Amino acid sequence: MVVITSEARDVILDAVRRMYSEVARTPEQGFHFPTGRPACELEGYPPELLDALPSGALDSFAGVGFPFAAQVIEEGQVVLDVGSGSGTDALIASALVGPTGKVIGLDMTLAMRERLRENAAEAGADNLTVLDGTAEAIPVPDTSVDVVTSNGVLNLVPDKAGAAEEIHRILRPGGWVQIADIVLGETPSEACRSKPELWAECIVGATREEEYLQLFRDAGFEDVEILDRVDYFAHSPSEGTRELAASLGAEAIVLRGRKA
Repeated sequence: MVVITSEARDVILDAVRRMYSEVARTPEQGFHFPTGRPACELEGYPPELLDALPSGALDSFAGVGFPFAAQVIEEGQVVLDVGSGSGTDALIASALVGPTGKVIGLDMTLAMRERLRENAAEAGADNLTVLDGTAEAIPVPDTSVDVVTSNGVLNLVPDKAGAAEEIHRILRPGGWVQIADIVLGETPSEACRSKPELWAECIVGATREEEYLQLFRDAGFEDVEILDRVDYFAHSPSEGTRELAASLGAEAIVLRGRKA
């Protein structure tokens, strides 16, 4: 395993911020990964959910799967969306928990937080709060959240074990995590993974599937299971990205797990 120094971590996070600032501000330019409503549709989002959302939330969507396949969110709950982006998942969660519930959108990219606030206002999502922060240090109290959702984020996080532990910390006993993310069949070379600027490409920062699941088991989650798989990178407009993903067995999974 490559050791990520504090300096390298800063470079990784800066690269990720730059990439997703562009997704937020100029989604029409196109990227090496699927984005927008077409990405939602290939990942299995029902059309009726998408039709209810502001176009701005869909235009800058950069998730990799449909975490709501977990079917764990109920009315009146508190839901935290780690890496909420422009708000596709946060706004869906807002509708699911209703006026008696609460949704917290957490993102480290200013442009995405600004886009989320605009989209929440347009959708009339008064139960949605936006916070600045990362998955490695979530700024909410212990045992204060019923469900954590995340979509295409932890593969970008340098300290994945720390992120899984943070998610476990903030969940109430019996709370659920629902996650869509990228996993690998083969580990990239150390030379490849030691280049922080490549992490924003979504592939080299990912881990092997079994290691990814074990992160959550080690953090204290039970009933960790994969619900769905998506050949996400097969739809990339970049031939180089498709070839790299195929060589590493990269795919998107949707999983859920429960805090005991």
